[in-house]
Amino acid sequence: MKKIGILAAALVFALPPLAAQTPGGRIHRTEVAPYRNRDEAETRTRGKDDAAYMVFAPEVFLSDGRSVSAGQVLDIPYAWTDGCIFLHLENPGAAYTLTLNDRTVAEVEDPATPAEFELTPYVREGRNALIVELRPSRTPALQEGTPAPEGKPFAGSYLYMQHKRSIADFTLSLVPDSTQRFGVLRLDIAARNACNYEETVTVGYDVYSPQGKLLDYSITDLTVAGRSCDTLHLAPYVYGTYANKWEPDAKNDPPLYRVMLFTRRDGAYKEYIPLRTGFRDIACRDGRWYSFGREIVLREARCNAAADRTATRAAMVQLKKQGINTLRPDHPQPAWYYDLCDELGLMVIDRADINAPAGRTDRRVGGTPSNDPSLVDEYLERVRAMYYRSRNHTCVIAYALGGASGNGYNMYKAYQWLKSAETQRPVFCEDADGEWNSDL
Repeated sequence: MKKIGILAAALVFALPPLAAQTPGGRIHRTEVAPYRNRDEAETRTRGKDDAAYMVFAPEVFLSDGRSVSAGQVLDIPYAWTDGCIFLHLENPGAAYTLTLNDRTVAEVEDPATPAEFELTPYVREGRNALIVELRPSRTPALQEGTPAPEGKPFAGSYLYMQHKRSIADFTLSLVPDSTQRFGVLRLDIAARNACNYEETVTVGYDVYSPQGKLLDYSITDLTVAGRSCDTLHLAPYVYGTYANKWEPDAKNDPPLYRVMLFTRRDGAYKEYIPLRTGFRDIACRDGRWYSFGREIVLREARCNAAADRTATRAAMVQLKKQGINTLRPDHPQPAWYYDLCDELGLMVIDRADINAPAGRTDRRVGGTPSNDPSLVDEYLERVRAMYYRSRNHTCVIAYALGGASGNGYNMYKAYQWLKSAETQRPVFCEDADGEWNSDL
């Protein structure tokens, strides 16, 4: 084994192995790392005093020519151990095994899709060794046609802590009401109570127009059973939305409404989640696309994130100048990619990281990965990972089950799951070839 750097000693010897193995795994939800004060949330900047957030930048410390281990020693304060701790991981560059304090958290075969993990059962106060073992994938055929991301390894990765009474997830959209006169903010907030006993979780939101006017405000107490979640369903009217449409092909970048989610405890605000959404009405009927009843033509281009946000924005602006209004990434992108598309009025057909062109015309069982039932769980994992990350973005108008990867049992099951979760936007299977598991 070849040792690289001096971090190995700290990671290998700082912590004794733990006897018990707690089952763990990846979680699927909207990517959010809450802010501790409103000013930072509104500007999306983190001050040095944000004690509930830390960058994860692991260093390579071990390599055997087949796998590479990268890790970081984390100094976890006591306050974190009294909350819920999460890891957001991006651009590892290979399939990986994630361990914390010698306990396996998850095995992930998809290296392209950003992932989130709850670390709470594995963390202790003080020094913790978080290691990512980069290894050959057990399902390499599924990303055979996936291009490598351009960003630096692990760029955009971080840890954060939420209080035991917090926002676990949400769904958000701003759409016309049934009379086509106003907008309706469809907002579902899942409130988490990680305590062992029933607690009140206070959640709220406010909405500002693109011009900065406060339009609505609400705060609600939910009684949530111990170690569970409850969901608050809201649908306030938002007036004046037809003067602020989010439409592709507009001369100017479309307006966006600002929505802030927050929690409160004993009169103090505990976390803020800043969001932006557009007033959108994009539909697909009989193979044709419409925006607010006006037919539009999708002018598509393949586009993945560049090395950073600035370079990506420049590439998107150039595509827009060329008349492109719809982007098709090869796999799920960093959250800021979709933010940019929201801002620029570019539509996105999001795609799961399933790019398995080999044998795509072979319809025998096992002739293609898409018709190999032993891989169905991995197909569903990749589709879920795509959907929950980007579902709240205005720019996402449809989903693709993958690239040109054939069709079969796994694509059928992936289509069924995605249609059960997403009732509005169409779902495509590129190689459906007239079969039922594609909306176009």
